[in-house]
Amino acid sequence: MDRHHIGDEKHKFSPQVFLLKVSRQMMKNNNYLVVDPASHQAVVVDPAWQIEKIQSALASTRSTLSGILITHTHFDHIDLAKPLADFYNCPIWMSKQEIEASGFAARQLIAIDENPWSVGEMWIQPILTPGHTPGCICYLIGDNLFTGDVLFAEGCGICNDIQAAYEMFASLERLKSHLKPHTYIFPGHTYMRPPGQRFSDVLGNNIYLHFDDKESFAAFRLRKGQSERKLLDFR
Repeated sequence: MDRHHIGDEKHKFSPQVFLLKVSRQMMKNNNYLVVDPASHQAVVVDPAWQIEKIQSALASTRSTLSGILITHTHFDHIDLAKPLADFYNCPIWMSKQEIEASGFAARQLIAIDENPWSVGEMWIQPILTPGHTPGCICYLIGDNLFTGDVLFAEGCGICNDIQAAYEMFASLERLKSHLKPHTYIFPGHTYMRPPGQRFSDVLGNNIYLHFDDKESFAAFRLRKGQSERKLLDFR
């Protein structure tokens, strides 16, 4: 468990972000445990595989799992959502667009829009960012943005067709207009740069954030050689 961004003494009640690196066969994902140090309530983002890592992190932080944040419903982001919700009797939050598109169902599932809510003293702001899937959503908690497969430090998630690429362009433009330079970016996968990069650094290094129009963005995002296993290719 890596402790990534913790408030200083002036902001001692800032959310604490813990990176949980999980894997299954060739797949490697970033799960995140976000803890409110004031109430010791926590949320987990896109839990998949190795449930013992999440349980160990909860124990070591002396926190209680109060909810599960899902950015999208690809299997490597939801594998543990239902088991955790059953075990801890907590809600699963997912965009209503993603629920409608995927058919995901669970007893504890709560459909959300972009209205924020609180867990303990943490304020959770959803930002709808379709493109990778129809209902992809990012979560802003304090100065931390959890992006799933929408935005990586070096790129963005794959798009299945030109309409999805247009939506991805609009979503990235929206993030550019909403985020502060000091916002920390926590993606669902690590390629070259570690999680927790400031958005100002991601903006300076990520080619997908530098297109002027959706047509040129889509042409690049959908260029030949892309696949589910090869999300990033700068050659």
